[in-house]
Amino acid sequence: MKVTDLLLLALPVSALTLQKKASYVSNEAPTVKLRNGTYQGVSSPEYQQDFFLGIPFAQPPVGDLRFRNPKPLNTSWEDSRNATQFSRACVGYGYAHVEFEVSEDCLYLNVIRPSGINNSDSGLPVAVWIHGGAFSQGSGIDRRQNLSFVVQESVAHGTPMLGVTINYRLAAWGFLSGYEASEDSGSNHGIRDQRLALEWIQENIAAFGGDPKKVTIWGQSAGAASVGLHITAYDGRDDGLFRSGIMQSGAPAYFGDQSRTEYYQGLYRNLTSSVACNGTSDSLACLRKVPYTDLNAALNTTAFQRVWWPQIDGDIIKRHSSQQLAEGSFIHVPILIGATTDEGTSFTPPGANSTEIVGRQILASETAPRMNASFLEKILAVYPDDPSQNLLANLGPTFRPGPPEGLQYRRAVTYHSDAMFIAHRRGSCQTWASFNLTAYCFRFNAIPAWADQLDGAAHFVDVAFSMLALSGDGYAPYRKPPFEGKPKSYTDLARLMSNDFISFVTNGHVKWEGREAFGVPEWPQYSLLEPRDFVYDANVTSFVEPDTFREEAIALINSAALEVYGR
Repeated sequence: MKVTDLLLLALPVSALTLQKKASYVSNEAPTVKLRNGTYQGVSSPEYQQDFFLGIPFAQPPVGDLRFRNPKPLNTSWEDSRNATQFSRACVGYGYAHVEFEVSEDCLYLNVIRPSGINNSDSGLPVAVWIHGGAFSQGSGIDRRQNLSFVVQESVAHGTPMLGVTINYRLAAWGFLSGYEASEDSGSNHGIRDQRLALEWIQENIAAFGGDPKKVTIWGQSAGAASVGLHITAYDGRDDGLFRSGIMQSGAPAYFGDQSRTEYYQGLYRNLTSSVACNGTSDSLACLRKVPYTDLNAALNTTAFQRVWWPQIDGDIIKRHSSQQLAEGSFIHVPILIGATTDEGTSFTPPGANSTEIVGRQILASETAPRMNASFLEKILAVYPDDPSQNLLANLGPTFRPGPPEGLQYRRAVTYHSDAMFIAHRRGSCQTWASFNLTAYCFRFNAIPAWADQLDGAAHFVDVAFSMLALSGDGYAPYRKPPFEGKPKSYTDLARLMSNDFISFVTNGHVKWEGREAFGVPEWPQYSLLEPRDFVYDANVTSFVEPDTFREEAIALINSAALEVYGR
């Protein structure tokens, strides 16, 4: 099998263009000497990149290490080990896992770099991708989120960088909560997996030609929330693991309630009962001994699949993110942060035919378990049943969906978009500006081929653009490739967006040679006096807008971040 077949890459820019910009070419298998030993990767002259795949950054979290904080590697070797194949994905639940083999032994990362890099003297910036998936699915080997295209584009523009993708434990495997679990084994294991990977990068990335002082952590959805959690980790303690963060559809005060102790205790009891560990003298020790197939079968049910999220533990998640942000107890690094226009279409239940039903749906939402009738009344007042004021503007100012979505579906989508993503995106931008910190804020407003008109610019649609994934690899058969049948304006938008992100990773700002050729305005840093977003659009030229839409409604949500939403 060819290297290019193994990695399922597509060429986003021509080899000729790359050769004009830089001469990173190597036909030899690349090697890298790390603290633990030497790895041999694989080189692709066709794409002028080296790949080091499936490198462990922790001891396998199996046996007695199941449901414990990750442990650093404790082995070394004299010979050379292969880093030529992706590892298995961490165990998770959802369509993103359908095509991947999974394993408890999954704490591995992958490094992508331009070929011919001097291992120790290059000092290139590094982008670390943290995948999303509601903390219950996804992996660092997902072909839809392949950093190869971004690395390649960075070389084409004369600002080469490295890319790293990581795995972390998911669902209960990574976020088991409950009194017994927290007291015995640590907590938030999936976030700590990410943290250990970042520490590994600090210790080893220079050997690949990267600069440990120029690391940007970058994620989408749960991955973006993870970026936010690292910015606020340990009450804002700066361990020097990164210099900036990119958050797509996520933020430090992310979409989940961070302190649902009794809820998770109930889940823990139900889980132990389902595998005959309830009532034992040490239920967690019992869970560690349950055969993988039995425990996985228990967790792979609707009762347990997607309900385990990060929780306050008084340690890595010290307290509510909204409290820390208000006090400035976070790492003061530049951020690039945004959300899609119609985020809520991916999370709004069907059947929204009346105000009463919309209200019941809101009260039943996992994102606001503390909401009462009084606050709901305020929410319904600031989110009126008026299609001209609701999202899915692509449907027109009067259109109301029929079954199964419902006549007030657009109203419900607008609320869920704001409550889950857009409100805390704006809140983060305002916080950074209030502390005179750099924040670039955006709204993504293009609808790719896989989304229909009732999806709009839905959750996740922006990833193919920021990743420059023009081939659409990894989408079929579940979704249509994003750029299939779309006009050139869509690929142009992908080049604009990916290069904006590359500029932020490599230079800390969104200014790069050639940007003016897209005919777009300069992207201003966020300001309290003049709050503005950059709007990525493919139907019209991308533009800058005042960040004041739905001002009263979003302010209401953010004012209740702690009391109602538990953020």
